[in-house]
Amino acid sequence: MTVERRTKKARVSGTHEATASAPVNIAVIKYWGKRNEALMLPTNSSLSLTLDQDQLQSKTSARVIIDAEDDEEKARLWLNGREDKISARVRQLLARMRKIRAEREAKDPALPRLSSKPIHIASVNNFPTAAGLASSASGLACLAVAVDAALELNLARADVSALARLGSGSACRSLFGGFVAWDMGVKEDGSDSVARQVASEAHWPEMCALILVASATQKEMPSTAGMQTTMETSPLLQHRITAVVPDRMTAIEAAIATRNFDSFAEITMRDSNQFHAVCLDTFPPIFYLNHVSHRVIWLVTKYNEVKSKQTGRKYTAAYTFDAGPNAVLYLLKENVAEVLRLVNAFFPHTSQGAAAIDEYYGLAKQFLLADSTEIESSEKAVEAEVLKGVKKFEEKDGLKRIIYTTIGDGPRILGAGNEGRDISLLNAEGLPKDA
Repeated sequence: MTVERRTKKARVSGTHEATASAPVNIAVIKYWGKRNEALMLPTNSSLSLTLDQDQLQSKTSARVIIDAEDDEEKARLWLNGREDKISARVRQLLARMRKIRAEREAKDPALPRLSSKPIHIASVNNFPTAAGLASSASGLACLAVAVDAALELNLARADVSALARLGSGSACRSLFGGFVAWDMGVKEDGSDSVARQVASEAHWPEMCALILVASATQKEMPSTAGMQTTMETSPLLQHRITAVVPDRMTAIEAAIATRNFDSFAEITMRDSNQFHAVCLDTFPPIFYLNHVSHRVIWLVTKYNEVKSKQTGRKYTAAYTFDAGPNAVLYLLKENVAEVLRLVNAFFPHTSQGAAAIDEYYGLAKQFLLADSTEIESSEKAVEAEVLKGVKKFEEKDGLKRIIYTTIGDGPRILGAGNEGRDISLLNAEGLPKDA
C-alpha cells in the first residue's frame, strides 16, 4: 500500500501521530556537490538502488503535541534513544511542512490546529549511523513520511520526496523502491530537481547486495563538509559533472532496463572509483576508504578476472563505496554463495558461538555450506585461483559484519493515530519509550 493511501488513517484518529519505516539507498552513480546549499540542489544527477528495509531501515515516530501551547518553532528529536540537536536543515523541512498545514487550516476553520504545535520525533536505525551506509538518507526520508502523516498532509510521494531533499539530498531517493534516479534539474527554485523511479523492485529480482562492513564508527569527514571542500578545490569534480555523469546516467538506465549486468557492473565500479578519485583530488585530500576497502577492490577485481574465463561474462560482482569504508557488492543471487565463501577465505574472522555467528552473518548465513563436499569442484578451482592471485588479508576481524539484502520497496506507514500506539517509539507523554 502506498504512503499516500496509508497516511489517511491518521485523519480519523484523536492522536496526531504516525510511525513510518524507510529504506537505505546505495548510489551507483554518486551525488557529490551542491549548486544550491539552502535548497539542497545537486551539481549532478545520480542513481541508486533501494535496499530491502526489512534488513536496513530507519524507523521514525512523529507526534504533534496537541495539548501544548502554540510554539511552531518547538520540536524535539531523539536519535537511537538519545536526544539530539535539530539541524537547520531539519528545521527547514519541518517549517515547510508546517506552512503547508497552516495554509490548509486558514482555508478550513474546521481542521484541527496542528501547524503551530510542538512536534516530538523519535528515530532509530537498525544499522551503524554515519558510517557510510546512507543513514541520513533513510532517516530524513522516514522523518518526512512520518511528519506528513502526523500533520495529516497526505502529500503525493513525489512531493514528500522533494521535501525530504531539504533535510538530506539523497533522502529524496529513499522515497521510492527499486532503482531510483535523482535528476539534478536546472531551475533555480529546484522544482525540477526530483527523484523518479526508473524500475520497480520487481524488475530485476535476482539483483542482490552483500555489504561488507569494514567500520561501524562515525567517519572523520562528514559528507556535507567534504562536498563543500571538493566544490571549492577539485578541478576533477568539474570534469566529472560536465563530461562524465550525463553519459553514465543514460548508460546505466539502459543497463537496468535490459538487465545487462556486465554494463551495470562496469559503470558502477568506474563511478565509485571516480568518486573517490575526486575526494583525493580535493585539497586537502579526503580519505573515505581504508586498507580493508582497498583489499575488497583487489579481491573483486581478481574474482571477476578469473570468473570471466569460466562464464564468458566480464563481471560477476560489482563493488561500490559511498562516503565511508564499507563495501557494497552488487551481484546476482546465483553467485552470492560463491562470493561469500571467497570473502570468508580472504578475510578471517573470529566469531564463535551461534549468537556471534548469527550477528556477523545475519541473513547471509543461509548461503554458507557446512559440508565442503557440496561445493562444486569448478567453484573450488575459482576460489583457489583467485586466492593464488591476491595475498590473503592477514589481520583478523578486518570485517565487522556482513549484511545480505535484496532490492526493496519504498517507505511504509507502520501505524497512525491511536491505532499506532503499540508500534510507536514514543510513550504517552511523548517521550521515547526506551528513555
